[in-house]
Amino acid sequence: MRRITHVCLPQSTSKDGHSQQWWLQLDQKDRIVDRGLMPKGTALAGESWGGDVLSPMGVDLQINGGLGLPFPELTDAALPQLLQLLDQLWRDGVEAISPTLVTCGVEPLREALTVLRQARAAHQPLRCQLLGAHLEGPFLAEARRGAHPRQHLASPTMDELKARISGFEQEIALVTLAPERDGAAALIEHLCGLGIRVALGHSTADATTANEAFNKGVTMLTHSFNAMQGLHHRNPGPIGAACLRSDVALGLIADGVHVDPTMAVLLQRLAGDQLVLVSDALAPYGLEDGVHHWDERALLVKNGTCRLEDGTLAGVTLPLLEGVKRLARWSAQPSASIYAATVAPRKVLNSQATFQLLGRPLNELLRWHWDAETNNLSWQHAD
Repeated sequence: MRRITHVCLPQSTSKDGHSQQWWLQLDQKDRIVDRGLMPKGTALAGESWGGDVLSPMGVDLQINGGLGLPFPELTDAALPQLLQLLDQLWRDGVEAISPTLVTCGVEPLREALTVLRQARAAHQPLRCQLLGAHLEGPFLAEARRGAHPRQHLASPTMDELKARISGFEQEIALVTLAPERDGAAALIEHLCGLGIRVALGHSTADATTANEAFNKGVTMLTHSFNAMQGLHHRNPGPIGAACLRSDVALGLIADGVHVDPTMAVLLQRLAGDQLVLVSDALAPYGLEDGVHHWDERALLVKNGTCRLEDGTLAGVTLPLLEGVKRLARWSAQPSASIYAATVAPRKVLNSQATFQLLGRPLNELLRWHWDAETNNLSWQHAD
């Protein structure tokens, strides 16, 4: 038996800096079998973690590929490479992903969903798990399409939706769409009826339209600030509307390029537990900077930032947990930043999700250390 003492758990923004410390009892296989609050004024034998945070591993709801493999271009031949990427993600501290399929043709999309189905069947312990897919498009606003190819955008109709997801309804977790488009309301209702979460993204919606969409069942903003109206004192947009509610998650790419650090910290303070960090990593994730390719277009990668040749910001190659470290450094809120990438994403897909410690092996968890003098957050696998 092994006991660890002086352990903190990830807390919401409002509680950051006031985390209680716990003791954990482990069995011979390093599974947590008991826990309790550290007694005040009483010594307790064990291995002290000195206030380090123990968290679940990361969950990434928006990742587009990696190791040179774009998810919308998956084929049967790419299955071994996909499994290799999932192993890499586990090493990078990510327990599960919602593989994101950006706007593309119908046949490539359905082929990719087929390959993802095969990869789920090949899941093994200590390998990143494939959750349901995230369809980012094609029902987006052309004016806010960003790097999504114009020729594959589609009108939000039932026929267009069924052409893409028929037979895969149980294997899709999230759909990003522009709710202001004609026909989008019916799609939102249908998707919610299937148990698929719906996010607002690549949209021209104002606060009023966003609130109408939230009332219909939209429960997330895809990469807040990017490809949508910003936060303005006379036009709060979807971000302002979402921050006034408790039932809408706000996705954030915390690389410091997609959103300025000051605005990222402001959003963390406004959104609290609703903030969800995503990587938005593209196919060059895990590869060196340089010129890569996305469908038939060149993708220029520099310092982890991906742009098209015309300068359009397309994504990143930074790991999800790098975003946690950066947000913690900017905000000096390490526990809340950890929460946003490890606990909050689970609640997007299951509002009743909780961080269950008992029965969990230590090697499926993360240990975080915060250096207050340097504002530096670091992590390692807890084993």
